[in-house]
Amino acid sequence: MEKENKRSLNYLIPMLMAVMMAGGLFLGKSFSSGESRELSADGSNYQKIRDIVEILDHEYVDSVDAEKLFEQTIGDILQNLDPHSNYVSAAEMSAMNEQIEGRFGGVGVRFFIIRDTICVTGVLPNSPSERAGLEPGDKVLQIDGKNVASQSTSNEDVMKMLKGIEKTPVKVKLLRDGKRLNKKIIRGGIPIKSVVSSHMVDKSIGYLRISNFSKTTSAEFRAASAKLKRSGMKKLILDLRGNGGGVLTGATEIADEFLPAGKTIVVTKGEHVEDYTYRSSSVGDLKKTEVVVLINSTSASASEILAGALQDNDRGTIIGRRSFGKGLVQQDFGLHDGSNLRLVVARYYTPTGRCIQKPYSGSVDDYYGENMERYEHGELFEKDSTSFADSLKFKTAKGKIVYGGGGIMPDIFVPIDTTGTSFYFSRLRYSPVFTTFAFDFVQNKRNSWKSAGTYAKSFVVTNSVLNRFINYARDEFGIGVMHADLAVSRDLIKNDIKGEIARQLWAEDGYFQVVNSGDPIIKVALKELRN
Repeated sequence: MEKENKRSLNYLIPMLMAVMMAGGLFLGKSFSSGESRELSADGSNYQKIRDIVEILDHEYVDSVDAEKLFEQTIGDILQNLDPHSNYVSAAEMSAMNEQIEGRFGGVGVRFFIIRDTICVTGVLPNSPSERAGLEPGDKVLQIDGKNVASQSTSNEDVMKMLKGIEKTPVKVKLLRDGKRLNKKIIRGGIPIKSVVSSHMVDKSIGYLRISNFSKTTSAEFRAASAKLKRSGMKKLILDLRGNGGGVLTGATEIADEFLPAGKTIVVTKGEHVEDYTYRSSSVGDLKKTEVVVLINSTSASASEILAGALQDNDRGTIIGRRSFGKGLVQQDFGLHDGSNLRLVVARYYTPTGRCIQKPYSGSVDDYYGENMERYEHGELFEKDSTSFADSLKFKTAKGKIVYGGGGIMPDIFVPIDTTGTSFYFSRLRYSPVFTTFAFDFVQNKRNSWKSAGTYAKSFVVTNSVLNRFINYARDEFGIGVMHADLAVSRDLIKNDIKGEIARQLWAEDGYFQVVNSGDPIIKVALKELRN
């Protein structure tokens, strides 16, 4: 059975890593001045590149895109430096800046495309969409006069149509309970929340999950932790799993909340930049709050800074599996056309002096594929499968051994749990079936529960609901039931159904209130805090 479970993960892990990487997993520090730097092209090598592209543009047998050739050339140059220096086109910069700023111009709805129909799954409180009268369950037929129902419209296409400059209008035609409605929405500033879940696990233990670090993360964190303290929080589970990083100061400011004044948080060092040490201040409301930090192999960059700062200062317990290992600081250099050179300018070091950047040589694919190597040689299953040279051992002030050279090693290792996984479950998980079923299920049930907490305690996915789901997966997505796999994965499938229903009603906070109850790492964290 163990071999079968591990084999099933061969379908899970590569897809997971691809998704995380596509989402900007390894975005590091961004502290661009916004200024363009004009480079001299006097040298023969600069002119050689221009000459080659110009010849190709005018003489090649087929038409070529000169701008695209330039961009590819830049990318090839940077790939020979390190895996994280990269060129960002003007079009890509807009989306990246939104993540950094934690805000964009839009309407404030969550949506999902089901059977070629844009379905509103949530409306942000106090958003332009709420003010315009949109409701969860609405189906979007037109956007600014363009038909979008029963069309092959992508998520990206919808977002392009709905996003825009603040205070500009967008007109939508909706279908609600068989009636067609016309709504005019005035776009506004929509926050991109990085604190995606915060709630009390019991009377004294709070839970807070950070998905990424932006300029607004520390303010979100302080507001969420203050609310938890008012609810009785004495101890905190800080979940950084899957957090690929972001703005460095987001991590340093949160570390400051926990550390006594004058403690080193992180040190940055580079050939062409001054060394800089970030230190804690006397400000912070969590100086005496007991904390555990959850990490895994997709926790990177700013996540590792925060985890490393608490670990090296003997402040909190790190639980999970070894983090990604990105210890490089990037700086943005704006170019004249709105594009951007994101260049590694420094390395960061944890308070004990650790550089946690993992080695890089060879191709970028090999670098990111190292996470699969961890899986293949058993690191995700056995603590002792990872070894470090004595030169990579460091000591904290209290004598705890910590390691550099490739990510943050947790204080308490929790192996990946393959119990219940199967090929059938993998097919379900990596299709839209859970989301679409949940959307259909909650229609006319949206007011059935007072809160996510009430729902998590009272709602049960009965065998009747499970059978509805199984038939739905078969009829809508062609995923036929595999009875042997169903016997193995029944509990996981039920848990995901319940979690996705909660996500439909209360977004990510609802989802995690449900799924965390069966999470092995959460269980270890609770045991640690309760002891």
